[in-house]
Amino acid sequence: MRQTDKLQRLFGPADRDDPGSPVVHRHDSYEDASDKQLLDFDIESDSRGHHYAVRKSGKPWN
Repeated sequence: MRQTDKLQRLFGPADRDDPGSPVVHRHDSYEDASDKQLLDFDIESDSRGHHYAVRKSGKPWN
């Protein structure tokens, strides 16, 4: 028996969603807290195109 047949028998057939439907992303409290912390940083780029975060001036180090 093929591996996919075994998995289908165990888990059932794969669900097929409409590929044209938009992805729904729901924020939870952890993501909201993380987004709030990231507001304290600016994203900078160097001459080679590398990106890095710089803490905004005047913000305390916690």
